[in-house]
Amino acid sequence: MTHPAIKTVTTSDEAPAIAVTVLAFSSDPAARWTWPDPQQYLMHFPSFVKTLGGKAFEHGSAYFVDGYAGAALWLPPEVGPDEDALIALLQRTGSASVQKDLLAVFEQMARYHPQEPHWHLPFIGVDPSQQGKGYGVALMRHALIPCDRDHALAYLESSNPKNIPLYERHGFELLGTIQAGSSPPIFPMLRKPR
Repeated sequence: MTHPAIKTVTTSDEAPAIAVTVLAFSSDPAARWTWPDPQQYLMHFPSFVKTLGGKAFEHGSAYFVDGYAGAALWLPPEVGPDEDALIALLQRTGSASVQKDLLAVFEQMARYHPQEPHWHLPFIGVDPSQQGKGYGVALMRHALIPCDRDHALAYLESSNPKNIPLYERHGFELLGTIQAGSSPPIFPMLRKPR
C-alpha cells in the first residue's frame, strides 16, 4: 500500500469525519453500552463526537485519511471538551446503565487524566470496511508528530481492548483500568514524547 494521504479536516469535512467516526465506533464496547439500541446510537453518537472531540475541528487538529476511510480528533494542550455539556448529553440520552454509573466512570477518568499540558485523543477510528489497510497507523503517526516536536505528552482512553496493541506500538503505556458498575472496562494510556 502507498502512503495514505492525511488531510486536516476543514468545515466542509466535519460531517464526513463525524460519519466515519460513527461507523468506526458502531461496535465499540463503551459506545454501545451507552447506546445499546441502534437507532439511539445513530441518533446520539454524532452529538457525542462533536461534544467530546469537536474542538479539534476548531484547532486544526482533526484529520482524515483517503476519502474519509478514517478520522482522528486530537485536542491540543490546554484544550478540553465542555464537560458540563458532555455530562448533560450522556444523562439525557444514555442508557439506564449509563445513568447509574456515569459519575463513577467520570471520577475514575479524572484520576488518570494528566495534569500537565498534553495532547488528548478522544477519537481515532477507521470505517469497518477499510480496517486492516494501515489507515489507523497512518492517522496515529501523523498526529504524534506535533507531540514529539513539542515534547508533549499524549493521552487517550481506549474503550476497546482490541486497540491497545496499536497504541502500545506507538509508545502508549497502559495506566490502569476504569470500570464502574455495568460499564465495560476503559483503558487510560499515556505516551511520553520521543
